[in-house]
Amino acid sequence: MSLPFYQRSHQHYDLSYRNKDLRTTVSHYQQEKKRSAIYTQGSTAYSSRSSAAHRQESEAFRQASASSFQQQASQYALSSDVSRKAASAYDYGSSHGLTDSSLLLDDNSSKLSPKPKRAKHSLLSGEEKENLPSDYMVPIFSGRQKHVSGITDTEEERIKEAAAYIAQRNLLAKEEGITTSKQSTASKQSMVSKQSTASRQSMASKQSMVSKQATSTLQQEETFEKKSRKVVIREKAERLSLRKTLEETEAYHAKLNEDHLLHAPEFIIKPRSHTVWEKENVKLHCSIAGWPEPRVTWYKNQVPINVHANPGKYIIESRYGMHTLEINACDFEDTAQYRASAMNVKGELSAYASVVVKRYKGEFDETRFHAGASTMPLSFAVTPYGYASKFEIHFDDKFDVSFGREGETMSLGCRVVITPEIKHFQPEIQWYRNGVPLSPSKWVQTLWSGERATLTFSHLNKEDEGLYTIRVRMGEYYEQYSAYVFVRDADAEIEGAPAAPLDVKCLEANKDYIIVSWKQPAVDGGSPILGYFIDKCEVGTDSWLQCNDTPVKFARFPVTGLIEGRSYIFRVRAVNKTGIGFPSRVSEPVAALDPAEKARLKSRPSAPWTGQIIVTEEEPSEGIVPGPPTDLSVTEATRSYVVLSWKPPRQRGHEGIMYFVEKCEAGTENWQRVNTELPVKSPRFALFDLAEGKSYCFRVRCSNSAGVGEPSDATEVTVVGDKLDIPKAPGKIIPSRNTDTSVVVSWEESTDAKELVGYYIEASVAGSGKWEPCNNNPVKGSRFTCHGLVTGQSYVFRVRAVNAAGLSEYSQDSEAIEVKAAIAPPSPPHDITCLESFRDSMVLGWKQPDKIGGAEITGYYVNYREVIDGVPGKWREANVKAVSEEAYKISNLKENMVYQFQVAAMNMAGLGAPSAVSECFKCEEWTIAVPGPPHSLKCSEVRKDSLVLQWKPPVHSGRTPVTGYFVDVKEAKAKEDQWRGLNEAAIKNVYLKVRGLKEGVSYVFRVRAINQVGVGKPSDLAGPVVAETRTGTKEVVVNVDDDGVISLNFECDQMTPKSEFTWSKDYVSTEDSPRLEVESKGNKTKMTFKDLGMDDLGIYSCDVTDTDGIASSYLIDEEELKRLLALSHDHKFPTVPVKSELAVEILEKGQVRFWMQAEKLSGNAKVNYIFNEKEIFEGPKYKMHIDRNTGIIEMFMEKLQDEDEGTYTFQLQDGKATNHSTVVLIGDVFKKLQKEAEFQRQEWIRKQGPHFAEYLSWEVTGECNVLLKCKVANIKKETHIVWYKDEREISVDEKHDFKDGICTLLITEFSKKDAGIYEVILKDDRGKDKSRLKLVDEAFKELMTEVCKKIALSATDLKIQSTAEGIRLYSFVTYYVEDLKVNWSHNGTAVRYSDRVKTGVTGEQIWLQINEPTPNDKGKYIMELFDGKTGHQKTVDLSGQAYDEAYAEFQRLKQAAIAEKNRARVLGGLPDVVTIQEGKALNLTCNVWGDPPPEVSWLKNEKALASDDHCNLKFEAGKTAYFTINGVSTADSGKYGLVVKNKYGSETSDFTVSVFIPEEEARTAALEAQKGGKKAK
Repeated sequence: MSLPFYQRSHQHYDLSYRNKDLRTTVSHYQQEKKRSAIYTQGSTAYSSRSSAAHRQESEAFRQASASSFQQQASQYALSSDVSRKAASAYDYGSSHGLTDSSLLLDDNSSKLSPKPKRAKHSLLSGEEKENLPSDYMVPIFSGRQKHVSGITDTEEERIKEAAAYIAQRNLLAKEEGITTSKQSTASKQSMVSKQSTASRQSMASKQSMVSKQATSTLQQEETFEKKSRKVVIREKAERLSLRKTLEETEAYHAKLNEDHLLHAPEFIIKPRSHTVWEKENVKLHCSIAGWPEPRVTWYKNQVPINVHANPGKYIIESRYGMHTLEINACDFEDTAQYRASAMNVKGELSAYASVVVKRYKGEFDETRFHAGASTMPLSFAVTPYGYASKFEIHFDDKFDVSFGREGETMSLGCRVVITPEIKHFQPEIQWYRNGVPLSPSKWVQTLWSGERATLTFSHLNKEDEGLYTIRVRMGEYYEQYSAYVFVRDADAEIEGAPAAPLDVKCLEANKDYIIVSWKQPAVDGGSPILGYFIDKCEVGTDSWLQCNDTPVKFARFPVTGLIEGRSYIFRVRAVNKTGIGFPSRVSEPVAALDPAEKARLKSRPSAPWTGQIIVTEEEPSEGIVPGPPTDLSVTEATRSYVVLSWKPPRQRGHEGIMYFVEKCEAGTENWQRVNTELPVKSPRFALFDLAEGKSYCFRVRCSNSAGVGEPSDATEVTVVGDKLDIPKAPGKIIPSRNTDTSVVVSWEESTDAKELVGYYIEASVAGSGKWEPCNNNPVKGSRFTCHGLVTGQSYVFRVRAVNAAGLSEYSQDSEAIEVKAAIAPPSPPHDITCLESFRDSMVLGWKQPDKIGGAEITGYYVNYREVIDGVPGKWREANVKAVSEEAYKISNLKENMVYQFQVAAMNMAGLGAPSAVSECFKCEEWTIAVPGPPHSLKCSEVRKDSLVLQWKPPVHSGRTPVTGYFVDVKEAKAKEDQWRGLNEAAIKNVYLKVRGLKEGVSYVFRVRAINQVGVGKPSDLAGPVVAETRTGTKEVVVNVDDDGVISLNFECDQMTPKSEFTWSKDYVSTEDSPRLEVESKGNKTKMTFKDLGMDDLGIYSCDVTDTDGIASSYLIDEEELKRLLALSHDHKFPTVPVKSELAVEILEKGQVRFWMQAEKLSGNAKVNYIFNEKEIFEGPKYKMHIDRNTGIIEMFMEKLQDEDEGTYTFQLQDGKATNHSTVVLIGDVFKKLQKEAEFQRQEWIRKQGPHFAEYLSWEVTGECNVLLKCKVANIKKETHIVWYKDEREISVDEKHDFKDGICTLLITEFSKKDAGIYEVILKDDRGKDKSRLKLVDEAFKELMTEVCKKIALSATDLKIQSTAEGIRLYSFVTYYVEDLKVNWSHNGTAVRYSDRVKTGVTGEQIWLQINEPTPNDKGKYIMELFDGKTGHQKTVDLSGQAYDEAYAEFQRLKQAAIAEKNRARVLGGLPDVVTIQEGKALNLTCNVWGDPPPEVSWLKNEKALASDDHCNLKFEAGKTAYFTINGVSTADSGKYGLVVKNKYGSETSDFTVSVFIPEEEARTAALEAQKGGKKAK
């Protein structure tokens, strides 16, 4: 826990801060001081050691070096461990709601220290140290990073390296035993003392001091010791070696981190909000600076984005400080607020961007907007910590009155702050429209992110218009907030066409018809609506059919011609003389079923299909003719249709019945059947084509298979016409003021109105005659608030009523009313506190009312009462005259008496309600030495990352005057122990600009005053305030005109007629300042400086009165002062503006071009060309040119020679304005330019013949082939091109025509055999050029990687195939090469291959075979194709239904294979036809097979054949069947069959036996011969 400075020093207030965490932090800080002292002692030891050397010095130095490096390694490991602990501590703080403390201030003395725990560093000036008590311990803030050392890793390493060298030198000194004089020791200790008392400097300066100190010490010692020449030379060499080592170490660390400082994250480029269409991709970019390099996390609606949860949806990249979030195939659910959070050891910083996804109008896909599962919050009564006494629920960032248009998307949301916060328990969020709870659907979606509740409309319709309320409930406590949403009509495709109807519903549904109702639209397009067309669509299709041929005016209509049992949706379109308008929103699906049938289907439990059908047969009963229906009545009658209903007859038999409806005109008995062709199935019917105005009677007959029954009783006479009258116009339209943009309209409701739907209100600018609807959804009641009006404009209003019969006439126009805020008494003041107390008087303070009632507060009245033993007395007035300040001294009180107070505010409208009773205050002399609390805290200039906090000094200053203030901050929802100080040293100003706030976070602030005695009580809280930049916010802009006059300018677009601009310097009014002039006109103001100087340094702010805190400020410090004065000087004394400074470029032929460009040049502009301070002129060597239109100034040289080395200057003069630009071409710069010019000249010569415009390169085609290509230029017909591989010519079938200038060589199915060096030569009579491409080693690997990548990308999605052996997963590629590695994984684990699980490649198919699958084989399978760099994955989910279907198919195929293998069959032995002579014996043998052995039976002429003495049938060993007939006769002729059968199947083998008699055959032959002879004749 990080505490403000004064809370650590003064313990007589807020002792609760002194907890265990604080003591741990202090002890850690003290340990850090001790550890720093160790380094100081090491430096002293180094300085005090003797420099004499003995013979053993070299060996000792090596030993010391080894030990020091070991010590260094251990210290480095210790440092790493500390860093890891610090990182874990940081994570712990983040997970436990610890807030960020990286709030920066304008004053450098009050900024948070970047080095929180260095022992020697102090942020207090000398004057501040003198004013502090002697026992102060000055803490340095570290925010949440409590246990991280303030020095960088590189600084620690450098300190440790210095300590290592010190240890080495001390070791050598002890071994050699050289003694030094006291004078030398004293001198060295003195230098060490000076070094230790100095403030912290950079490590480079420390090391240089060590080097100088060592050299100085050695020189002094040489004067006191007698040494040999050899010893002196050795010592000098040692000093040089040590100095070189230190210099190298210093240079190394300077390269590692040049500034040696830690930096908190800073957004160089913030992510930008985007609005995209559906299915498009969007990228959010941001660039972040900081040291160490910040770690970036992306959030969506405050929830971290997990790229693994939605593979392919999000791509997060971080390269060279540029961080990118890519969202692929955006849909409506991607509409959200995205946050990039950058974090390192110095803190965390966030930037926000919004993404709005829009849908193309007219391409709305309903199936995409079915509501998904929603997680409902947990409502509770008892928390894990017991019963909560009370929850305080606040709404921040609330949605306001909103306007949308049909077909658009819209989101309503607000931030919910609940105190106390209970982890793991979420509030219950419920949304209402016009008091009716909303549930997620395809039209509306709700979201609760843990902090923000959002209601999103995916496709706005007029049905969505209404009053929306969010109710947040925690246990028994709840709060709610409401605002109205208006939905305007979409732009009509046909100008003048009516708007779409709304609220289409199905009132009654049965087998034969469905009654559809709707509401008429408010906009008729300029001409009366002639009627409405109703369309129907069967659910599951996209085919819309019109239900009525002529428009109907009544807003209800029975739709017939439906198919029983099917579901339908409906829509309605309005038509006038101009055309047909847009269709309404579709209705909810409804089935064409009787209500009883629906109830029966709902009550019947559903069961899966078992594949079993049970058929029962019943004896048909004798038919019964049904009786007449009963209770026949007319339920609805309009000019277009009449609806009848009745009850089925009691006598009806067991079968179903149908109905025939008959009609006749009143007074006649001429009954006509209405539904002759199509009987009615349900006891309701709608009749059409009736003559309007005529009277009819109706009756119904029942029928079944037995016949048609008797008719029912006839209905009473019914006149065809609308029974529902159009309502009368409302009356007494009275508008009244509400806000700057709204008016409340009230009226008298229509009299005798039946089935009233509601009212439409229209508004018109007075005198314009153009009326606009105020609502598009009829409202009930007699009062409505019309929003979206223009402030200061006068309007008139009118109202009309609507029911199913139509819209009433318009009411009379109201009186004109000017739109401006209504004046009302202010709301009560709040937060009454005692600022100072005396023996007989007390000073009270309070906060201004939240609502001032539309007029400025003119004063306050204070009441007080005595409280004796807890019993309050009567109220008394404290002041007769209103007080204008928010503080008042109440006199004539009783000492030691307890009082309570109330305060009421007053404005032009009157006295407002009194405040809540204050707490009890005792009237007694305050003897407290510290100052009282500051009061009247105010937040202004609120932006997304900063705000300005102002306050007034405390009334009670204590024993001594107030010397300064401390400001604390915490997040609104944070606990009390999360307060953090913003300034370490007390500030004397009564304002503070707070920076480093997190956008969208709500904060509260408090202020404490300090005097010489100590810190006083905190003030009342200011806030909560949400850090956000409101839409339309503008800033103060500085301007310098052509005369050099400096001014500050501000513009406000949200001013009211009473608003005024107020300028201040350092938040003190500048009204009487002689150095400034203020000019305000309209919504703009300008403050001009008469003579800007050092006296004008400060913060200049501009406030706009009578607004919602609109303000802005501008800081003029010394740097800004210098900039403005320089800019003013430039405007007074102009220069020629230059677009581009003087530059040099090499042209195609090696020419050198010097050029620069001025923004503009007049016709009088002159240029002088200077080379080495001498003017040069145009001639053979120099060519000059000036283009005054473009401002380009050029000088050309054909060739750069050695004497051209020097400085070139162009001097410009255009009237009074002058300027010049210089380029220096000396040394390496000149040589490089000269070399490039020569190269370009040679290139130009090369390009005179055939040459390569682009050299040989490779490309992998979409078919995974390798294409070698190059681009040639300046060729002709005689130009030849020859390809080589490894110096062998490649024969190319096709001849290059060079039409497109591209030469290619296609290598199909590229593999290792194609590796080598490829060369192409281009030549003709003008010369030749060649290009070489090496495809070996790394180049070949790179190419193969790309080939493998293309092959991997060509892989199809994994498919599931069932086989008789198991389940196969497979994918196809273009072709397969061995370099493409294939890996399979199952549920994240690599697949272990065995005889049961195998993988392989067959042609272009890559497969994984799972034989005899088990439930353990269920899960997610991933095929990864590794191309050498990246893996490309294809995924298939073999679980659930997919596994069940595949396994069922496997079992079926397996059983089919088994059955085919083992079924009974006839292997052979039976002939097709057997011809045998009568009397002979017939013997046939047949082999059969089956497992189990089959059963054998015989057939003769399709009838079973049994074995007997004449026909002997045998079956032996389950394999052989014998068929024997002893003495065949003609009766044995016929068709025989052998039937074999087992459990897997059966088979029949047929053969024919033909028995003949020899005599009959001879006779038959003779007869046939005679017939043949006759035919021959």
